[in-house]
Amino acid sequence: NSIFAYHVCELSSSAIKKMSTANHGLPVHQHGKSRVRLGRTWREGNVHHFVEWNVHTMLESPMEHAFMSGDNTGMTATDTQKNTVYVVAQRMQQRSTIEQYGVALAQHFVRTYSLVTKAKVYVEQKPWTRVMSNGIPHDHGYHVGGTGETRTVYVIYDKAGRLEVTGGMKDMQVLKTTQSGYEGFLRDEYTALPDSKDRILATSITSTWKFSSQPPCYDAAYSAAKAAIMDLFFGPPKTGVYSPSVQYTIWEMGKAVVDRVPQVESVFFNCPNLHFIPTNPVGGSKFKDDIYVATSEPHGNIEAVITRKGASSHVSKL
Repeated sequence: NSIFAYHVCELSSSAIKKMSTANHGLPVHQHGKSRVRLGRTWREGNVHHFVEWNVHTMLESPMEHAFMSGDNTGMTATDTQKNTVYVVAQRMQQRSTIEQYGVALAQHFVRTYSLVTKAKVYVEQKPWTRVMSNGIPHDHGYHVGGTGETRTVYVIYDKAGRLEVTGGMKDMQVLKTTQSGYEGFLRDEYTALPDSKDRILATSITSTWKFSSQPPCYDAAYSAAKAAIMDLFFGPPKTGVYSPSVQYTIWEMGKAVVDRVPQVESVFFNCPNLHFIPTNPVGGSKFKDDIYVATSEPHGNIEAVITRKGASSHVSKL
């Protein structure tokens, strides 16, 4: 090993580069900027509209020379990408959804920089909600409310003009205290879980949906997808709907999203269990469907993709 190291040190720099090119490959590479946080206010008279976005960018371009020879010619620096996040947001003069912003940002990178062949933009929107005061919307007051989920979008745009938009949400925590069970599963010497016909069902839903075409309104599409998920998880207010498993509920929610949003062709769900384990308090009292140990570790984790008939999954591997 020491002899080999010595001879490498004796090689000229050009020889080392040539050897590296001959013996090694660089099949994939990209560069971008992560966690660029911004706030944007649109002022329409006395009424202000506010959003907070967390933006991630990634560019593909023929930058092999930067990796292999240290030549940065033509590279769109990550600092440039960061600054562009704010510039494009300012140029959105009309109120914009994260989908519209993500498309504008991705198209800017591809159309502005000749060497950029593909731009990928991921945006998360913090759930700031307008304050209601005695039933009246506040002109400029916001709080983090609602179901607390983070709205997401992933946009891909390339030199050929191909555009892909995938909307979604992450970490929407939902729970129902009944109308859920789990029974009939395989049993062997490793199984300790009893059958249940009545249990708490709770999860933190992360979902993405691929658009086959642009909807008339991205906000309306998001609201329809969210309503479909909520409706099929909870059911009617007075009766609910029975869930024999998280798997079945995912299937029902996915079908509803596809049916209610015509432009959606594929829906992905990740639904980890948030466990509430029945417990008997000390002192001789017994469990009366009332006291639980709340825990999320370890937890079950269920994933699936539901598609419109004939459509392909937008998630290649789970």
